[in-house]
Amino acid sequence: MILRRRTRQVDVGPVRLGGSNPIAVQSMTKVDTADVRACVRQIGRLTVAGCDLVRVAVPTRADTEALAEIVRRVDVPIIADVHFSPDRAIEAIEAGATKIRINPGNIKKRLDILRIIDCAKQHAAAVRIGVNEASIRDLKEDVPPPRRTVLMLREMKKYVRVFERRGFEKLVLSVKSADVVRTIEANRAIADVFDYPIHLGLTHAGLPEDARVPSAVAIGTLLAEGIGDTIRVSLAGDPVEEIRLGREILTSVGLSEEHRPRLTVCPTCGRCKIDVVRLARQVRKLLLLIDKPLKVAVMGCIVNGPGECADADLAICAAQGKGFIYAHGKKKSVVPEGELMAALRNELQLAARSE
Repeated sequence: MILRRRTRQVDVGPVRLGGSNPIAVQSMTKVDTADVRACVRQIGRLTVAGCDLVRVAVPTRADTEALAEIVRRVDVPIIADVHFSPDRAIEAIEAGATKIRINPGNIKKRLDILRIIDCAKQHAAAVRIGVNEASIRDLKEDVPPPRRTVLMLREMKKYVRVFERRGFEKLVLSVKSADVVRTIEANRAIADVFDYPIHLGLTHAGLPEDARVPSAVAIGTLLAEGIGDTIRVSLAGDPVEEIRLGREILTSVGLSEEHRPRLTVCPTCGRCKIDVVRLARQVRKLLLLIDKPLKVAVMGCIVNGPGECADADLAICAAQGKGFIYAHGKKKSVVPEGELMAALRNELQLAARSE
């Protein structure tokens, strides 16, 4: 079991971050915020996929005006992403955003920060202080990477101090980089200094096929160390994929209950006498129809196969021209190769109907 870092609790609408609460998964809309219909539609898809919090960009007055209508039409807490303009931050809070995200690299004037704080206090809104490496203005090309982590932590300390002196502590913190190692180091640093909830993410991660591994390494490493209370996987493309990958990361480190089947597959080697990959792909298609947290294994030989199959709810341990069907960890039957899928389908139907 992972021993999570204990933080103070911050409420974002009905979603509670920090403390002993579940880690929240969030994403961001990728359509024009002023297009209320498109924005609400995308938020609906994210909610169905399991998104707990949705962030929207509000760079213009038209966006904050649309935000009020968006908030009225959705059932998930909305976070307003604010850059450069304190007016947009105040408008977003007044429009009903339960939380705003501001960047110390982009809003620097003390009076502007105090205006935002006072408005957030008045409306009981939370604030995420999000430091991005790319937006730290005094980051020069000749600054060595270790020094960049120090600069991000320095910016965070300065900003948090302003909020605390104003009597505002409904804060969530994040420090992000496009670099995996610096993201990990920076989050370790703020976890050592503050007890506020931490939002995790690898910024500008890339296309889905390129971003999955670095995002999983950065976020998964920190979660395994007990750091992190809410996450976002930043992918270029459909935001629903961010939710799916975020949920996979949480499940992989044991921080979220599985709600769908998980497939374990033998990597194959020269011992295999059956096409395990083809068989596994057929099994995977069957599992798309099952909405139950089953562990299913497809194995190809007698070395690790029996052990993995015995540890699964359902499994096939393949041999030459045949396969052994396992159910609930026990060998149940021997089936000819051509009948393996039909046999497993029957077992899946029985498992899906059982409590």
